[in-house]
Amino acid sequence: MLMIRAIVRPEKVDNVMESLMAEGFPAVTKISVFGRGKQRGIKIGDIVYDELPKELLMMVVKDKDKDYVIKTILDAAKTGEKGSFGDGKIFISPVEEVYTVSSGIKETSADESKEA
Repeated sequence: MLMIRAIVRPEKVDNVMESLMAEGFPAVTKISVFGRGKQRGIKIGDIVYDELPKELLMMVVKDKDKDYVIKTILDAAKTGEKGSFGDGKIFISPVEEVYTVSSGIKETSADESKEA
C-alpha cells in the first residue's frame, strides 16, 4: 500500500476530486494548507506573498494502482496544456499498516500481495 499526498492549486482541487471519484478512487482526505515551492511565493507590486494557499489531498492506494492514480491527478491538476509553476507536487510513501477505527480491522502490505 502507498500513501499519495498531492498538493494542488485550490482552483483545481474540485477537478482532481471529481476525476479520482470517476476513476474509482473516492477515499480522499482534503486539507487546506499554505506554503511555497521553488518560486518562493509571488510578488504583486510592492507586496510579496510568501505563502500561497494550496490543497493537500491524501489517499492510500494499492501498489498496483499507483501509476493510474498519479496520472489521474496530474491530468486533472495541470494548468493548461503544458502546466505552469505552482501547479503542485505529488509525494509517494509506503504504508505498512492501516487500521479501521470502527471495526479495529488491520490491513497490511502483506494482505495486498495475497490478492494478486
